[in-house]
Parts: sequence; structure tokens; C-alpha cells
Amino acid sequence: MRPPAFWDADAPRGSARLTRALLAPASAVYAWATARRIARTRPARAPVPVICVGNLTLGGTGKTPVARALLEIARDQGRSPAALSRGWRGRLKGPVMVDPALHTAADVGDEPLLLAATAPTVVSRDRPAGARLAAEHGADLVVMDDGHQNPTLAKDLSIVVVDGETGWGAGRVFPAGPLREPVAAGLARADAVVVMVRNKDDRPDYAGLGLAELDIPVLTAWLEPAAPPPDGPLVAFAGIGRPQKFYDALAAQGGELAEVASFPDHHAFTRREIDALTDLAEAHDARLITTEKDWVRLPADARERVAAWPVRAVFAEPARIADLVADARPRVDAAREQG
Repeated sequence: MRPPAFWDADAPRGSARLTRALLAPASAVYAWATARRIARTRPARAPVPVICVGNLTLGGTGKTPVARALLEIARDQGRSPAALSRGWRGRLKGPVMVDPALHTAADVGDEPLLLAATAPTVVSRDRPAGARLAAEHGADLVVMDDGHQNPTLAKDLSIVVVDGETGWGAGRVFPAGPLREPVAAGLARADAVVVMVRNKDDRPDYAGLGLAELDIPVLTAWLEPAAPPPDGPLVAFAGIGRPQKFYDALAAQGGELAEVASFPDHHAFTRREIDALTDLAEAHDARLITTEKDWVRLPADARERVAAWPVRAVFAEPARIADLVADARPRVDAAREQG
């Protein structure tokens, strides 16, 4: 779905305020149910340390690029990391090791296919079972993409990712706003926060996000393209949380956008839609381009018609995030040492 306008903090006050007020009881129930589930679940411990990269809002904040960056950091440190994902909208419940040569986005979801390009990846709706499978396949560290509100698997390092531009939206819990839980409750379980900004020159509003007084690390990161956009006119399309960010990034890197087309997050593209986009590109004498995440959801026979534009997460303070990854270890071991 596309986020409703009243989720935005800058939405016109009149109608947005009324809508939020009408939805407030449902939001209270949603927040209560989340808090109750977290409080009443006893997390299972994995055989190896678990780093969770999550967020407090619905929609895209950059979790998967951050998770991929952590996997690369861990590998550079000499570890054997694996990724763990629920496999949103994939038909396989798992636990299963993702094989990009065998599985499609319909099988395991789009994000696991991206993660599998960086490190061995497990899809499992049962997170503890997925972590065990990763360890059985040689992983000595699990990086879980999403799951901050999933209490079934114990986390040894919990990182919350927030979009520095949209922040917490209207600051209301779903359905009155984009929050999965109240900000204070979510940050209380976090060990670090990563604020995703537009570029290296952007300065996040820590005070406005309520992060200025936190006693945990707050880091800044942004997405950088792995290569410049193709030359010539482009018809860009995307089915991600915030497609405009993709278009803005293309334009900022010199991409010549002839037209854009947006779809809902995790959209499953049909051949008819790709044919229509191809006709649109031909009308502009342009080339089709999309995100890596969208590209893996395209029908296999359509991918040769579309360029994928890969990006990676870059940290303003790489040494700090590397130290967090290096120090990730089972909390129970730390407790024993202190005792």
C-alpha cells in the first residue's frame, strides 16, 4: 500500500487531525497488543550472536542496505556472517537457505535475494529456527533484517534505522500513523540508532527526532550508488516505501529522467505492466531503470529490458559501526563474565 497522507507530520491539520483522532482507539489496541506480545514472549537464544537491524515505522527506511553493510563489515573482520529474514510476501515459510539460482521473489521475497548477493541468507518465519539453520551452515554471526518488534529471537545488538527526512511521521501508532510501536518503547530496547540522510552533506535533526539525549550511539548513514546512472533519457520506476527518494537520487547523480512511474511497496510486477513501461520508454526514446529491490521482482524474461541501479549504505563514522559489529557477542556470556 501507499502511506496515507495523514501519516505525514506535515499533512494539513484539519482533516488529518480528525482522521488520527478517529483511529486513536485502534492505535491504542495495536500498541497494547505489540507491547503485550513483547513482554510475554521469552526469547530463544541462537547458537551465535544476533544483530537485529529494525525500525519503528512501517515502510522503507534503508534497513536492508544497512544489513548488507553490516554483513560486509563482519566479513572484513574475518567472521562468517549470515543474513536472516522473514521473507516478506514469499511463499516459503522456511527455514530455508536462499539460493538465487533456484528461488524467486515469489518464493522468498525480494530483500532475501538482495541479502543473498552479499552473504548466505536464511528465510524463516520462525526466527530462532532460522538462526539455528544459519549456524548449522557455518555462520558465526547472524544479521537479522527487520524484527525489532519480533521477540522470539534474542538479540545481542539491536539497531534501529530511521529516515532522517520523514522521521516518525505524525508520531502515531498504526493505523493513525506509521509507527509500529511508540517511539519511547522502541528506543528503550535499542542499542544504537542509524539515521539515514539524503547524502553526506545532510545534517539530521537529532533533537527533532528525539535522539539528542539518548545514551546509546546515534550514527549517520546514507545511500550511495555503486555506479553512475546510464547515459541518456531514463524512465524510472519503483515499488518501494518511498519511490521519490530513488528518483531524487538518480537526478542528483546526473540521471536524465524523462518520466517516472511509482508502484506500491513490494509490488509484484506483471508482464503487462512491464510491456506498458517498455512502451513508455520507447515513446521517450529512453531506457528503463529501477532499484535492485524492484529488479529482482521482475519476471525473469523482462530483466534484460531494465537496468538495475544498485546502492550501498555508507556510514559517516565507519569505525564506530565497525566497533559495534566487532563487539557483538551473546549477552549471556557478558553476564557470566560480570558475575
